[in-house]
Amino acid sequence: MIPQEKLDALIAKFEKIEAQMSVATKADEIVRLSKEHGELKPVVEKARELSDVRKQLSDLKELSASDDKDMAAMAYEELQELKEKAPQIEHDLQVMLLPKDKADDSSVILEVRAGTGGDEAAIFAGDLFRMYQRYAQLQGWKVEILSASEAEMGGYKEIQANISGDGVYAKLKFESGVHRVQRVPETETQGRVHTSAATVAVLPEPEEVDIEIKESDLRIDVFRSSGPGGQSVNTTDSAVRITHIPTGVVVSQQDEKSQHKNRAKAMKILRARLYEAERMRADAERAAARKGMVGTGDRSERIRTYNFPQSRVTDHRINLTLYNLDEIIRGDGLDTIVEALITQDRADRLAEMQAEA
Repeated sequence: MIPQEKLDALIAKFEKIEAQMSVATKADEIVRLSKEHGELKPVVEKARELSDVRKQLSDLKELSASDDKDMAAMAYEELQELKEKAPQIEHDLQVMLLPKDKADDSSVILEVRAGTGGDEAAIFAGDLFRMYQRYAQLQGWKVEILSASEAEMGGYKEIQANISGDGVYAKLKFESGVHRVQRVPETETQGRVHTSAATVAVLPEPEEVDIEIKESDLRIDVFRSSGPGGQSVNTTDSAVRITHIPTGVVVSQQDEKSQHKNRAKAMKILRARLYEAERMRADAERAAARKGMVGTGDRSERIRTYNFPQSRVTDHRINLTLYNLDEIIRGDGLDTIVEALITQDRADRLAEMQAEA
């Protein structure tokens, strides 16, 4: 049960922000207060609703003990109805009060790589990328391919893209891990089912203020592109390789003809990787407690299987099995899995919070 003192403090904080907004004159302060106000408003509305319900429950309890039998009977009936309503309001507020992942509103760097399975793994990596591309389109997000290494038989050895929009990381953060496919490859003459895999990494894209990269910590090498790129291939040093010396993280970019553009893309990916590494270090203390939860972030964990012969998709973390594989792999049905993962994560964190209380 959420203490009434906590609800009162939340409402008081919101009213203080409203008072500050009415007298604020500096642009940066107005932006900060407006953001805080927008985030708190739905929470405070729910807190006020719960406070009102609690007061009504108290009043009805008194009336139900009245000497006036008709009044007492009416109050008792209303009391029972409100008793059924109150727990759901409290649960909804508890969910809203869960600590929010700072990166949830971030855009992301999506990396999809072919794993075990040769040509079929690369084809599957292409299927996964197109699934996310379509899903992003349905959400109104923008997808920009940063680099791609195409495979001879189709698909990708690896592909990296920037997906930008509101709340991208919140929706896609549970997609990181090993995705496994079971199907008959087109090259298979005897109709045998093969198992292949691809890995997905979803990295929140940090703001400039979130992570500082010193120029002195970077080693930047330029070289000639070795792949598709038009007339500049093998004639100009347009490709860029950036090494972050303190961590040893290396990022290469050669898709653009311009060295400047390749460097900008490489820095975007480097920033995201360093930010993710810092986040994982910060979460390490709680990793053991959260090991059984959805959001472990383990890149080597097999998270989902796509079985084409049975049109079955299974997410192993939440034991969810669906039989609309074609719709999911197209991206149109992916939201069912995404929402189930978000719901489970909220339930896990709520149970953890209640256990610690």
